[in-house]
Amino acid sequence: MIRSYNQLFVNNKKWVAETTAANPDFFTNLANGQSPKFLWIGCSDSRVPANEITGTQPGDIFVHRNIANMVIHTDMSMLSVLDYSVNVLGVEHIIVCGHYGCGGVLTAMGNKQVGLIDNWLRHIKDVYRLHQAELNAIADPKERSNRLVELNVQEQVRDLAKTSIVQNAWLNGKPLLVHGLVYDVANGILNDLGLTTDSNSDMEDVYRLETAQIV
Repeated sequence: MIRSYNQLFVNNKKWVAETTAANPDFFTNLANGQSPKFLWIGCSDSRVPANEITGTQPGDIFVHRNIANMVIHTDMSMLSVLDYSVNVLGVEHIIVCGHYGCGGVLTAMGNKQVGLIDNWLRHIKDVYRLHQAELNAIADPKERSNRLVELNVQEQVRDLAKTSIVQNAWLNGKPLLVHGLVYDVANGILNDLGLTTDSNSDMEDVYRLETAQIV
């Protein structure tokens, strides 16, 4: 156990040496600040690291990860990351990325209690309820779970667009695109679900915010 922990430091020193050899200014440039163009809202699954699967470098993507890449409007951690990335860092793209074989999605499809996370997974069950006719019509369990992964991303993109943070960015004319992607762990391919949006124009009226009135 200790040896596997110590190996992290061995790997770190090797990475520093290799990175510095390839680019002597790499860490100096990183220390000067960050200006990422992307916010990545992904799953905590250890098989889905944002930088590696997109071929990007440290400093390119601002990252928030949780179980099943959820956008929950009472989650202050997610909202804080969203607000900072949009209003301080000035990201231009927000990506919600799910992945096939997601443990959170698979667990949410069943009824077994697994602990505190049951309360978190209830939000995925809500997605299932919204699309139950389509999902129940899929006989193959794997195909059904894969479709729920996609539908979950779809609903999280919609929930992201409903936030006051994103809507105010659009109302203030900031160039901001919201995207929905799914990563296939089995082959390493990242798939665009065609959910990109840049305004609240297609949003149901009840969710659409108007410009705040300053008294």
